[in-house]
Amino acid sequence: MILYRLKEKFQLSLRQDKEKNQEIHLSPIALQPAQSEAKTANSMVQPEQVPKVLNVVVDPQGQYTPEIKATTSVCPSPFKMKPIGLQERRGSNVSLTLDVSSLGNVEPFVATPTPREKVAMEYLQSASRILTRSQLRDVVASSHLLQSEFMEIPMNFVDPKEIDIPCHGTKNRYKTILPNPLSRVCLRPKNVTNSLSTYINANYIRGYSGKEKAFIATQGPMINTVNDFWQMVWQEDSPVIVMITKLKEKNEKCVLYWPEKRGIYGKVEVLVINVNECDNYTVRNLVLKQGSHTQHVKHYWYTSWPDHKTPASAQPLLQLMLDVEEDRLASVGRGPVVVHCSAGIGRTGCFIATSIGCRQLREEGVVDALSIVCQLRVDRGGMVQTSEQYEFVHHALCLYESRLAAETVQ
Repeated sequence: MILYRLKEKFQLSLRQDKEKNQEIHLSPIALQPAQSEAKTANSMVQPEQVPKVLNVVVDPQGQYTPEIKATTSVCPSPFKMKPIGLQERRGSNVSLTLDVSSLGNVEPFVATPTPREKVAMEYLQSASRILTRSQLRDVVASSHLLQSEFMEIPMNFVDPKEIDIPCHGTKNRYKTILPNPLSRVCLRPKNVTNSLSTYINANYIRGYSGKEKAFIATQGPMINTVNDFWQMVWQEDSPVIVMITKLKEKNEKCVLYWPEKRGIYGKVEVLVINVNECDNYTVRNLVLKQGSHTQHVKHYWYTSWPDHKTPASAQPLLQLMLDVEEDRLASVGRGPVVVHCSAGIGRTGCFIATSIGCRQLREEGVVDALSIVCQLRVDRGGMVQTSEQYEFVHHALCLYESRLAAETVQ
């Protein structure tokens, strides 16, 4: 037992000597000052400061205790960035929001229009590619060329802020398809103090050789705009209405805005005199009455346009255009031809572009479909809505050119 106690005491002594040797070699660690602090002292954007170690004390047993004093004041940055969203990372016009209130008198950050937006109107007013008859036949075979050409044409859609009429959205079938304010049809109501009563989603469209108000392009009437539609037809003395949509194609495209026999819409009475069923469209002869005055109107309802694509053949639409043109020529001195589909830009644009292009082919022997579509978009944004429709217009013009060639041979 005595030997065991002596051995245990000897081992304890060795451990204490070893710990003392370790304590002898222990020295305080010198802390390096933060280098970034000096470098960023005069910087506009300051990093968040970390707590500073003021002193290090080493006790006799070799333990060190740092005295820490926290720095709570942080120099705020005058720039405050909002989280960057996906759209902004992909090239939005404004990807950084600046708080310039602490920078003194600094001009506010304003998003500048893109170069494409700056030159859009100049392009629409100057773009041209005149095609001879043989060139027209060649270009119809080049689908890629027509698609590339179409993609360069600015849409020229209207910003809602450009229309200073409260609640005009209640009269729009689609919130992004709005009438160009410069060519907008204004209704002439009895109550002139109500600006909304002057509003209809419709534009005057120039025709061949820039003829003013040759057409009116408008949306398909809604339940709350049927009276406005007939008021427009009456006040503009329109001889023809062209409808290029079904009432429903998956969703509602247009309401039934004419009567079976007789109907009164606001101050306009509409009478259906007769109905003629053709291969691809229906023709109604109408009489409009207001007081002791009457107007005769032809209503063409084209129902052969397939949903979400262009027709396989341009022949039915071309024949419709020729029939409407005949009625227009027989109504010299009257108002514009009213054309509508659902939104009033796609199929409507195809019909009007084909009509103008055929007239140009007949009068000049050449056609400039690019210039025609650009002119349409100046008057109403988005006319001829897709590249497929742009190709379809060229097919219709080529078909008409072949008719002219056949007539020349005869």
